[in-house]
Amino acid sequence: MVSKGETTTLLLATGETLEVKGPVDQIAKALENARRSSPGTMAWFNEAEADGRLGLNPSHVVMVRRRRD
Repeated sequence: MVSKGETTTLLLATGETLEVKGPVDQIAKALENARRSSPGTMAWFNEAEADGRLGLNPSHVVMVRRRRD
């Protein structure tokens, strides 16, 4: 179960960081599943600070970590 406000930071190959809703193990699993799927499959997440949804190419994610407060 995701606690309110639990977020994960993703570092992309471009140096940009993104905050997404969910615990680090759930986010990492979504990235792993997308990576194992057919080429071009995106991993979909909810943005932490907005109501938007975003799709990421898992091969562009360099690091996944629990958000530091």
